[in-house]
Amino acid sequence: MGPWIVEADDLDGQNLDISLELNGKVVQSSNTRHMIFNNPRIISYISHHITLEPGDLIFTGTPEGVILGQKPEEQNWLTAGDRMDVHIQGIGSLTNYFAKRA
Repeated sequence: MGPWIVEADDLDGQNLDISLELNGKVVQSSNTRHMIFNNPRIISYISHHITLEPGDLIFTGTPEGVILGQKPEEQNWLTAGDRMDVHIQGIGSLTNYFAKRA
């Protein structure tokens, strides 16, 4: 999560480019239109099981490119010092650095 607040009317949540860079290398790049289930369907499903309240967050997973889908010799697990940049069209970018557990 980051410092941005975007109103639902300000963008099309079903057509946003999204990408992830690890140490400056693009490792995931897709568009929300390629999600298996669209946002209205996800919200409908969840709301049949629990009451959604203002401020609730729903995490949908990531686009193609997850590490377990790669060949073992191409898997690059996160390590201390890694930098991860997430970019979502119309919303912004978020950078995280990883450290060893204290």
